[in-house]
Amino acid sequence: MTRIAAVHGVLAPHRYPQEELTALVARNCLPQGADRRVLRRLHTSARVRHRNLALPVEEYAGLHGLGARNEVFVDTACSLGAEAVRGALRAAGVRPEDVDLLMFTSVTGIAAPSVDARLVGRLGLRPDVKRLPIFGLGCVAGAAGIARLHDYLLGRPDQVAVLLSVELCSLTFQRGDDSMANLVASGLFGDGAAAVVAVGPDHPAYAGAAAQGVRAPGTAGSSGSDRETATAPSAPRVVDSRSRMYPDTERVMGWDVTDTGFRVVLDATVPDVVRRYLADDVHAFLADHGLKPQDITAWVCHPGGPKVLEAVSEALALPEGALDVTWRSLEEIGNLSSSSVLHVLRDTLAERRPPRGTPGLLLAMGPGFCAELVLLDW
Repeated sequence: MTRIAAVHGVLAPHRYPQEELTALVARNCLPQGADRRVLRRLHTSARVRHRNLALPVEEYAGLHGLGARNEVFVDTACSLGAEAVRGALRAAGVRPEDVDLLMFTSVTGIAAPSVDARLVGRLGLRPDVKRLPIFGLGCVAGAAGIARLHDYLLGRPDQVAVLLSVELCSLTFQRGDDSMANLVASGLFGDGAAAVVAVGPDHPAYAGAAAQGVRAPGTAGSSGSDRETATAPSAPRVVDSRSRMYPDTERVMGWDVTDTGFRVVLDATVPDVVRRYLADDVHAFLADHGLKPQDITAWVCHPGGPKVLEAVSEALALPEGALDVTWRSLEEIGNLSSSSVLHVLRDTLAERRPPRGTPGLLLAMGPGFCAELVLLDW
């Protein structure tokens, strides 16, 4: 089985309380003199206390057009991405030249050459490193990325694979858009990155990670650049994964790409889709491994928002406190799209310290509409 040797999360450099970001949205999205009570209610109900942004808050009013936004995306994604990968490699005890695959995912900007290509020389990776840039998976990509690393390492058990996620959601902020979808999203999403180092069972780092555990840098509210917690009991192994696409849900979540940038598509039926499908998928997936939901000792869930988390808890009949780490991540840094579930995984290893040898489940949902389930062995 694939072993997760390290998880490292970083946040964008400019941190603000929710109230200040609500004021930014009010100034730039609502008509002059409009009642701000609905906006304040939406942002308060998001249960987000702070978020980190790629730019100082006063600079967002001057961002015009897709090109200007994307230029900031490329520069910032390379900077944060390099920091995340360096931290993960250092924590795993793996040299840059040992990396065989670099997978990069984002849904908040585009680049050609891709961000992963721009990082090869910057990080000191080998010139023959395999690269796999992925766009369009959105929030589900953190879980799907770990699953695809596992798929790769099943065929190359002596290699090292790295997943990098960078999401700069603030750069999709749409001035003058007072739609419900934009107002909800503007109170929920933040900017950050995360990297995962995974090794196959025939690689020397596999046994070392098993003996020493994962170094899980930082906490949900910090940048996670240099701080490290004590090791978890054991570095988790990936046992299996499952992908699910749901019918007639293409307009539930995603982007409309416009001249002014990415305009959010976010339908109010997302929690309904979760309630309708998730439980059957989770029960069937676990049953294939002789497990039931009550056997899971730690749930690593993407913080999609309060209504989504409530729907997950209800659908799976989770015990009180099962999603505490996810709720705390949402409150401290907001929803980082694909990076979020990786931050939650890091925090779970650092804070919850699941019992050795027990199963865990990592799950996320995203555009499609779809879900990705990853069975872990702690």
